[in-house]
Amino acid sequence: MTNAIQELQKQGQSVWYDNIRRGLITSGELERLIEQGVTGLTANPTIFEKAISGSTDYDEALLELARTPMSAMDTYEALAIDDIGNVADLLRPVYDRTRGADGYASLEVSPALAFDSDGTVAEAERLFATLGRPNVMIKVPATPEGVPAIRRLIGEGINVNVTLIFSLEAYEQVREAYVNGLEDLSRSGGDLSKVASVASFFVSRVDTMVDTQLGERAGPDGRLSDLQGKAAAANAKVAYQAFRGTFGSERFASLSTNGARVQRPLWASTGTKNPAYSDVLYIESLVGPDTVNTMPPATMTAFLEHGRAAPTLEDGLQEASDHLEALSDAGISMDGVTSKLLADGVKSFADSFDRLLANVEEKTERLRARGLGFAISGNAEAARRVDEALDEIDRDETVSRIWRRDHTVWKPAPAEIIDRLGWLSIADAMREQVPDLQAFAEEIRKAGTRHVVLLGMGGSSLGPEVLRQVFGSAAGFPELLVLDSTIPARVQQVTSQIDPARTLFLVSSKSGGTVEPLALYKHFRSIVGSAVGEDDAGRHFVAVTDPGTPLGRMAGDDGFRRTFLNAPDIGGRYSVLSYFGLVPAALMGIDIAALLDRAVRMKEACRDRAPAGENPGAWLGAAMGALAREGKDKLTLVTSPSLAAFGLWVEQLIAESTGKEGGGIVPVAGEPLGPPNHYGDDRFFVYMRLDGDDHAPVDASVQELEFSGHPVLRLDLRDRADLGSQFFLWEFATAVAGALLGINPFDQPDVEQAKVLARRSLEQSRSSGGPQDAEPAMTVRELIGRAKPGSYLAIMPYLMQTPELDQSLTRLRAQMMKRHRTATTVGYGPRFLHSTGQLHKGGPDSGLFLQITEDRDGDVAIPGESYSFGVLADSQAQGDLEALQGNGRPVARLQVKAADASRITGLIDEMS
Repeated sequence: MTNAIQELQKQGQSVWYDNIRRGLITSGELERLIEQGVTGLTANPTIFEKAISGSTDYDEALLELARTPMSAMDTYEALAIDDIGNVADLLRPVYDRTRGADGYASLEVSPALAFDSDGTVAEAERLFATLGRPNVMIKVPATPEGVPAIRRLIGEGINVNVTLIFSLEAYEQVREAYVNGLEDLSRSGGDLSKVASVASFFVSRVDTMVDTQLGERAGPDGRLSDLQGKAAAANAKVAYQAFRGTFGSERFASLSTNGARVQRPLWASTGTKNPAYSDVLYIESLVGPDTVNTMPPATMTAFLEHGRAAPTLEDGLQEASDHLEALSDAGISMDGVTSKLLADGVKSFADSFDRLLANVEEKTERLRARGLGFAISGNAEAARRVDEALDEIDRDETVSRIWRRDHTVWKPAPAEIIDRLGWLSIADAMREQVPDLQAFAEEIRKAGTRHVVLLGMGGSSLGPEVLRQVFGSAAGFPELLVLDSTIPARVQQVTSQIDPARTLFLVSSKSGGTVEPLALYKHFRSIVGSAVGEDDAGRHFVAVTDPGTPLGRMAGDDGFRRTFLNAPDIGGRYSVLSYFGLVPAALMGIDIAALLDRAVRMKEACRDRAPAGENPGAWLGAAMGALAREGKDKLTLVTSPSLAAFGLWVEQLIAESTGKEGGGIVPVAGEPLGPPNHYGDDRFFVYMRLDGDDHAPVDASVQELEFSGHPVLRLDLRDRADLGSQFFLWEFATAVAGALLGINPFDQPDVEQAKVLARRSLEQSRSSGGPQDAEPAMTVRELIGRAKPGSYLAIMPYLMQTPELDQSLTRLRAQMMKRHRTATTVGYGPRFLHSTGQLHKGGPDSGLFLQITEDRDGDVAIPGESYSFGVLADSQAQGDLEALQGNGRPVARLQVKAADASRITGLIDEMS
């Protein structure tokens, strides 16, 4: 039975793999792809940058090359030539079988030569001679200076992959250069059958830019929206007709008689950039004979799973022409679009090349200093258990199955797994949205916006909160305030902090129906309407949500300034690298391109190219899962001071993902560091250390933990942009740990229970004037008396967070550790209900739960509702208390005055 790639071959289209990495070659994966029908491979500086700097594949080679003094450029070239040569050798049987029609590997000249004809020719000649294989193509950009170089190289019999073609005019020049080169070669007596070329016509980037311009021109009624997502295919179909004309001409016929090959159009940049479009859009819509389609890994996987290979390239030709004309009528110049895309493409490759050389140098120095691999220090038995788990991961093919999106890694049924794996590839897709996000952020900055207030809960708020605390806003950009609380004092605090006329509100909800952000929207919409008038109020609001949600519809009805529709196959806690995290990050002026670059490098490092022991995500996941199975289930995050907020995000990711079915990992973040004897044997420490931070005291404490026998894993970050890599690393590790623990890390079966009880309590409050209290099962003293080895205390204050309250809770945690060697966590309500609340109800039966509520002096009304924020918060606290009691969890409630933490201090004194 043939697969989808082989079906494409029947239509006359070849499939080339748009990726390279040494593990792809050494693992045998490329051979398997060739067996599936792949007949070529392309690479570019961006791909090599991810491969070399974002994986461990090259570490040994880098160390070996470092023995001889050489530049970063020479080091890169040695690695690249070795890889491309080995790929060409693997493809040589295809080349021989097709008599030179297929089976090519491509290597790019330096992007620095994009505007240097003579330099391009000289480098292409050198690279082609060095590789010494007939089935290598040298990639040359279709710049005005690149076109004459193409003619000269073809005239010398050198195979050329012409890259970065966007416009029909440039494509005409490329075809002419190829035919002229063949004529030159013929006149010099060369063998025309020995030279080949492809013309790489870029597609998805065209839609990205055109769609952005259409969005800028569209009115509130959605005018022009029917033109979106079609420009790339229309442009390619018109180009294909031009190909037919050139290579069906009498001029080319005479060359063909002497063995000349057509210059096949190659559809490049075929990964779908807009998550709202089909992930195989640029494959299925461009199928036709004498063409090549290059597929990046995620696109190839998707096409093999559900792609259709039907001839489409010559369908709808009139519609394609009409579409390009309609774009012109709408004021969009395709010449302007394609000119900018060429300039951006050249710059992007040049920037990637510069980053590649810098990272080669930096990584070489790092490897010299620190050697290879990861390690658990402090506990040899723990290290052995991790090694056993890594062997288990390899035996079960866990990593490759995750990348194949095989739900049986976790559970036999696909429910809430198959539709929750979009995080694996979202960073690649979001890189294409960076220009649009940056342009939007600049628009908001120039409008004089002073504050951006994010109204969200759980995964939609905690990632942005981490970015806010770690980066802050860049100079000139608005300050971000994250409001993920229904506590009246906090709502009022934010309200009084802003000028509503100079504030943008992000209403952020995956489901679009989350009660807290919708209540907060009603509050601020009323305030903004009073400040600027109802006609202009909608311009102060932006929605981030999934397609088809109530929030999306409301945004349209209420005239929101913008709606960002996220990929629907991503759960909230895995969404930080999607619009949910990147829209607020861009509005703060954070370099989101750098964050995504680091994330993509880590993604590549976590691919299934090498044993699990060389895969950072698999390694961390093995440590998390293996040590949890051995009773060391309190994963304690220790950070450099600048990274302290990262624990908020990791805590919700691990707790909500693994805390279910009576087991899981208990993440401990923000806990004060103590001496080794304050910790039980249930601890596994992960130390995130930022270069250049003031972490000498933390270093000393961690070293004491190692010397005392506690297992410690160190994760080194070069700079804050490495948070991008850490986001993906922990996501992948959590998925791997879930596989080892036998749970589904993507559902949250116990979260809804507290919501149902909160709604019931809210209904009671409507009828009786307030929620009906249930008596806690025990006093605070009785709760603390239950502490034993392996237990943890979850402190859950339904209060406004303040520095003074944080200090009191930190002292309480320190005393709990000192007196009982018990792990402690703190989650402010109702925020934690959307994250660690899952662990509390569905995780291991080792938790002690202390709920802290307040006697309030004031409240804040919710416009259009019969209840206030105070009643809502009280109902949520009541619902959570009842859910804990219903699950048999030991829980106590402590009531305090809103501005008085003396009762907490009293608890500390009791334990002193």
